[in-house]
Amino acid sequence: MAKELELKYGCNPNQKPSRIFMQQGELPIKVLNGRPGYINFLDAFNSWQLVKELKEVTGLPAAASFKHVSPAGAAVGIEMSDTLKKIYFVDDLPLTPLATAYARARGADRMSSYGDFIALSDTCDEATARLINREVSDGVIAPDYTPEALEILKNKRKGTYNVIKIDPAYRPASIEHKDVFGITFEQGRNEIKLDESLLTNIPTHNKNFPDEAKRDLIIALITLKYTQSNSVCYVKDGQAIGIGAGQQSRIHCTRLAGNKADIWYLRQHPKVMNLPWIEKIRRADRDNTIDVYISDDHEDVLADGIWQQFFTEKPEILTREEKRAWLDTLKGVSLGSDAFFPFGDNIERAHKSGVDYIAQAGGSVRDDHVIDTCDKYGIAMAFTGVRLFHH
Repeated sequence: MAKELELKYGCNPNQKPSRIFMQQGELPIKVLNGRPGYINFLDAFNSWQLVKELKEVTGLPAAASFKHVSPAGAAVGIEMSDTLKKIYFVDDLPLTPLATAYARARGADRMSSYGDFIALSDTCDEATARLINREVSDGVIAPDYTPEALEILKNKRKGTYNVIKIDPAYRPASIEHKDVFGITFEQGRNEIKLDESLLTNIPTHNKNFPDEAKRDLIIALITLKYTQSNSVCYVKDGQAIGIGAGQQSRIHCTRLAGNKADIWYLRQHPKVMNLPWIEKIRRADRDNTIDVYISDDHEDVLADGIWQQFFTEKPEILTREEKRAWLDTLKGVSLGSDAFFPFGDNIERAHKSGVDYIAQAGGSVRDDHVIDTCDKYGIAMAFTGVRLFHH
C-alpha cells in the first residue's frame, strides 16, 4: 500500500492538484480496479465506517449505498419477504446475507441510489458482485473480494469500475483535521459507541421497545452518524427506508425522510407491483416511472401518447384515497434524529409514516410538547442524550 495517491481532480475538474495521503504510515486502502476520484473516496471512507459499525453492533453483514457523502440507503442482511424481493427486482437472483444487505440498501431509495458508491462490511462474494454488476454504480469498498467477485467487478463499466480494498484492522488517529479557507480545524473523532444503552431514558407513557425496534433504532442512529446534518432516518426491519439529509430545518428533514419512507411502502401496493411493463424497459426508466406514477403528477406517465412508452396497457390511477389507506397500514417504523426535535410537528409527520418508536437527543425547551405528541399516538420515545451532527 502506498503513502499517497494522486487523483484526477478534486470535487470539480477545475480543482487541481488533488490527492489523498497519510501524514504518517501508508494508506489503508488498495485500488484493485478503476481510478476513484475525490468524491468517490469521501463516499468510500464515510460508508465504510457506517457498515463497519453496523456489523460490530448487530453481528450481521451490512451494506450502504452512498451519494454525495450521505447514505441513500443502509441495511443489514436480514432475510427479505417475496414482496421486497420483487420491488427491489432481485427475485431472479440467488442472495447471500451480504447480497441481501446490499439489495435492501439499494432498494430503499432507488432514485437516489442511482450511480451510488457501495460499502460492504464483509468480503464481497459472487452473489453480491452479480447484483452490483447490473446496477448503475460508481464503485465499491470492502475488506476483500473473492476471485469470482473481483473478476465480475473488474469487467463492469468496460473495465473502469472502481474497486477498493480496505484494511479492516485500520484505526485512524483519535484527533482529526480539516482545512477550510486555508484554516485548519481540529477535533476529536466521533468515536461514541451507539448501542441499546442509549435507549433507557424513556419519558413517554409507552416504554415498550421490542428487540426489533431497538435494533432498528440503533441502525438509524449509526446511519445518522455518517449523514450530513441536519438528518433524520426512518428504519423498518433492519434497513433504512427514508433518510433526510443536509436540511437546515428539522421538520424538513422529517418530511423529506418521511416522504421517502412513504414511497418505499407505496411501491409495495398491489397496483404498483402489478404494473404492466413493456418488455425490456430500462431499469432507470422503470424506477422513474414508478416514482411518478405514485405521485400527484401521475398524468405525466399516464397521459395518452405517453403511457405506451412504458406499459402494455394503461394502468388505473392510484388515487390519493387509495394511497392514504395503504399508508395507514404501515406500522412498526423506527425513527432516529441526529439532534433534538424542537416541536411536536415532527412527531405528527412521523406518525403519518407508521412511526411507533423514536430515538432522539432530547434537551429542547419544548420537550414537554414533543412528549405529549408521542403520548397522543402511543409512540415510545427514548432520549439518548447524544447529538450526532456530521459535517
